[in-house]
Amino acid sequence: MARAVASLGHEVAIYTTDREMTPEERARTAAGRIDGVDLRVFPQQAPTTLGTSWPLARALGEAIPQADVVHLHSLYLFHVWAAARICRRHGVPYLLRPHGTLDPYIWRRHRLRKAALELLFQNRVLRQAAAIHYTAEEEMRLAAPYAHGAKGIVIPNGLDLDQYADLPPRGSFRASHPEIGSRRIVLFLSRLNFKKGLDLLIPAFARAARRFDDLHLVIAGPDDGESANAETWVAAEGIGGRTTFVGMLDHRAKLACFRDATMFVLPSYSENFGIAIVEALACGIPVAISDRVNIWREIAGAAVGIVAPPTADDVTRQIETLAADPARAAAMGEKGPAFVRDRFSWSQIARDLETVYRSLAAQSRRSGTR
Repeated sequence: MARAVASLGHEVAIYTTDREMTPEERARTAAGRIDGVDLRVFPQQAPTTLGTSWPLARALGEAIPQADVVHLHSLYLFHVWAAARICRRHGVPYLLRPHGTLDPYIWRRHRLRKAALELLFQNRVLRQAAAIHYTAEEEMRLAAPYAHGAKGIVIPNGLDLDQYADLPPRGSFRASHPEIGSRRIVLFLSRLNFKKGLDLLIPAFARAARRFDDLHLVIAGPDDGESANAETWVAAEGIGGRTTFVGMLDHRAKLACFRDATMFVLPSYSENFGIAIVEALACGIPVAISDRVNIWREIAGAAVGIVAPPTADDVTRQIETLAADPARAAAMGEKGPAFVRDRFSWSQIARDLETVYRSLAAQSRRSGTR
């Protein structure tokens, strides 16, 4: 997002902590400027649960007074409290992006801890935001009871379509995993996290595989606390020989995986956007998603996938529907690239962001807060 806006000629800087960064990521981001974006990474300190970083706070105190607009990401963390406080002091408008944390399913988790943080700072940060940035209309609708009346705007996530113009030849992923053979691939590609619905997908796939003996489940993505459970569920269902865990994939390997997949399945309990879904569609793969993925209406309206509630029975039906009608599945997949190009290109999204930033900065100047 920052790179896309910078490409329009604006000065864009990212200030962040090294929270959850690997040593390799820390080394890669030490350059200070990447693709026209200034990048400053600060060490995290105790209490780490809040992503605390006083060096970050001091740097924000110097940078924010020089900014026209600040775009804050996530809730309930130290940097949100620090940046919003500095913005208020200097009259700089801030746009707040909750990244799905105002979805009722996520809002209810760890409620006591979140309630304490809401009283300390988070509710005030929401109320005083110039706007809240949602990535789907559905996300904004679900968040309304918890947004404290703050104005909402909807601008989706995007893809750099140039990265999807030269796809690997079909068969390269399959060749590196001979256990798959000629079976059709049912692909899950996302973080292995509690909310992603692996507890639904694995038994659903097991049932579908009993009807269609040419299906193979591929589970791709980094572990985010659910890998051990997923392996246990696979063993319990007796589908170890029909399942491949491949872990985190780099961009080229991910494209190869998409190219060889027959369908992409993501039965999440909560998903504020789902960028992997858009990636799958850009590669021409039909998708089967839950109606808790906030772009489900767009997917259903464009007929590029199947939408259903997040239950094991519904996920089974989704897999079986696409497996039983290859022509219908292929037709959905063929619509995907044009759908992504029309709605999720960074070049268009950057212009939409630019319009919002200009509007917020102009409102701030007119109100005399700058």
